[in-house]
Amino acid sequence: MKHPIKINKSYSIINQMAREIKADRIVILVDENTSKHCLKRFKKKSRIKGSVIQIQSGEQNKDIDTLQSIWEQMLREGMTRKSLLINLGGGVIGDMGGFAASTYMRGMTFIQVPTTLLSMVDASVGGKLGIDFRQMKNMVGVFNAPHLVWIDTHYLKTLPADEIQSGMGEVIKHSLIADKQLWKQLRNHPTISDWKSLVKRNVEIKKAVVAADPKEQGIRKILNYGHTVGHAIESHYLHTDSPLLHGQAIIMGMLVENIISRDRGILSPKHCHQINTYLADQVKNLSLSASATDFESMLLTMAKDKKNSNGKLKLSLLQKPGSCTYNVTVSPQEVLRALGASNLFG
Repeated sequence: MKHPIKINKSYSIINQMAREIKADRIVILVDENTSKHCLKRFKKKSRIKGSVIQIQSGEQNKDIDTLQSIWEQMLREGMTRKSLLINLGGGVIGDMGGFAASTYMRGMTFIQVPTTLLSMVDASVGGKLGIDFRQMKNMVGVFNAPHLVWIDTHYLKTLPADEIQSGMGEVIKHSLIADKQLWKQLRNHPTISDWKSLVKRNVEIKKAVVAADPKEQGIRKILNYGHTVGHAIESHYLHTDSPLLHGQAIIMGMLVENIISRDRGILSPKHCHQINTYLADQVKNLSLSASATDFESMLLTMAKDKKNSNGKLKLSLLQKPGSCTYNVTVSPQEVLRALGASNLFG
């Protein structure tokens, strides 16, 4: 699943690609945030004169109703298989816009222009597209590559602190599963001075794993480290007064899964303590509460996870910084015990 990924390159590449595919319509998909903070710069720099479709931001809007709205507006704009959709935004925009383009008239060309740290280092790379369904993360979707992923790290300047924190969740994950030197760098130098280099390294990690296993039949599953538990936590709080951003939930998911890995003897107590102390510090500003009943609810969500097989809960668990295993069968009791031992929920 190859697609070119350009970081801080000339905007002329986008216009060039639009000409190459002979696009009869160009439409830019945004939300209210990218419309306000990113669209003007994008149109000025790229000289793209396309129409704009705007949707509401947020994971709670990554659903079939919003997807249907995108399709309806694409129809009204007169888009065809020869048209081009440019997804200017974070993970929600990229996932939904890519899915809409992949299914509209059985498929049309789209370009991902990620504007959040999370979408730059993770969501825009690898061709996973989709929507949430019945409060289950990414339950309906496809694998499909964009024509281009075009990254401008200037857009990171528009982000609030919690969005940076969310993106760092995936950066931390990449370092722990595949690059112990990056993990060491993050621990020793918490202030990021070179965003381009950081984004570039994370894209390299994600691309290498995806290239080895495009359809997630094996090694690509290590990218799910922290996600089985993290998605359940994210889904649980999504419609409460304390919703979490994706990367925040993944940080919590990694912490809980590390406890399971330690108790299994897969991750050493020393490494577990070192890593979990760091992870806990990343989310110390979040104030959450959960009861035993809430943990049971999270467990029910995990039971529906796409990565499970034969009714068994399957996790990707850390072995040591830079190394991760996958398809580890764990019991409900292990998960509940780790949730309770995590000290994340007040």
